[in-house]
Amino acid sequence: MVENFDGAGPPARKIGYLVPQFPGQTHIFFWREIIELERRGVQPVLFSTTPPPKGLISHAWSEEAMARTEYLGRADLLALTWSLPRAPWAEIAREIRAEGRAFARDVLICLPAARRLIRACRAQGIGHVHAHSCGRAALIAALAQRMGGPSYSLTLHGPMSDYGPGQRFKWRGARFATIITEKLLAEVTRDLAGDLPLALPVQAMGVDVETFAPDGPYRPASANEPLRIFACGRLHVVKGHQDLMQAVRLLLDRGVDVQLEIAGEDDHGGSGYHGELQAVLGRLNLQGHARLLGAVSAERVKAGILDAHAFVLASWHEPLGVAYMEAMACGTPTIGTDAGGVPELIRDGVDGLLVPPKDPEALAEALLRLRGDPDLAHRLSQGGRQRIVDHFSAATGAETLIAHWP
Repeated sequence: MVENFDGAGPPARKIGYLVPQFPGQTHIFFWREIIELERRGVQPVLFSTTPPPKGLISHAWSEEAMARTEYLGRADLLALTWSLPRAPWAEIAREIRAEGRAFARDVLICLPAARRLIRACRAQGIGHVHAHSCGRAALIAALAQRMGGPSYSLTLHGPMSDYGPGQRFKWRGARFATIITEKLLAEVTRDLAGDLPLALPVQAMGVDVETFAPDGPYRPASANEPLRIFACGRLHVVKGHQDLMQAVRLLLDRGVDVQLEIAGEDDHGGSGYHGELQAVLGRLNLQGHARLLGAVSAERVKAGILDAHAFVLASWHEPLGVAYMEAMACGTPTIGTDAGGVPELIRDGVDGLLVPPKDPEALAEALLRLRGDPDLAHRLSQGGRQRIVDHFSAATGAETLIAHWP
């Protein structure tokens, strides 16, 4: 039994907690899990690769998180020199023959960080590190373990193709791995058979259902007010924000007044896809009907969700979608796409509505359906909230990590 982390009694157990570019705009669910671990008597010691771009630092807790985080990704010739003779070159060579130069490059980039992780864990008495990634953060943990450092585990948050080369190397030495959907589990067991840890629990990152909660009964849009739509997700073409804008244009052309807010920023802090979306907004003549909010705090996201008649994220593919969870937890009727792992979260017509990706017409029809059927909107409000409370609470993720932690 883990002792409470309250300063009394035996010291809390420590676990390394490694997240790339922490704390980014979409990292609220990591912070929730950190808090839940602390509530259960575990002390997460935070590591990351590099800080996020300044334009993506948006949360009230970001400064505290950065102050608590040790960043491993800086160049360090001494660390590289120490690591070179200690690296598992026979195993690395096998991977290079299979993966090519990309894996060799990643190894050389990650070796100094692995050395720093080993030293930090030894100094602080950390025997295990959980990497919330299967990219270079996972490679850092895997290399550290091969060079005499702590044991490690992984979480897969999306398709393995998103996380670079060397997947067998990363998974082979892990004590366990959590996977956010059954669909991703099937992909992993098919593609990495023979190199997987024994424990592969399916567990999504969750939300704080006490913080993200309705502030009163859901109120559908009346005939005399605009249909208020809120969306939240990083600004990238695959998030489908441009499709949502086209759906708004279709509604306006049919005489339906709409107000759309989109929270989130591009990966470059505003100098990337943000500009393209702003141009789409202009071409569709949505001035006065749609706004790009940029990277905003969790409090602003919650306020936007609670004020909305509908939450929409029109992703082309989505591993699961914490933004959907937040909206559903708040009791706001939610529309998603039947792509990726989203159908494992949203059951069409029960917890929300699903439409095909890249289909603004279907999205517009779903919004019209919600506006024209208040009883449906109320059912989805209640069903969505209950779905998250029952299956996607942040507390469950922390408990899964503790249960499998050696």
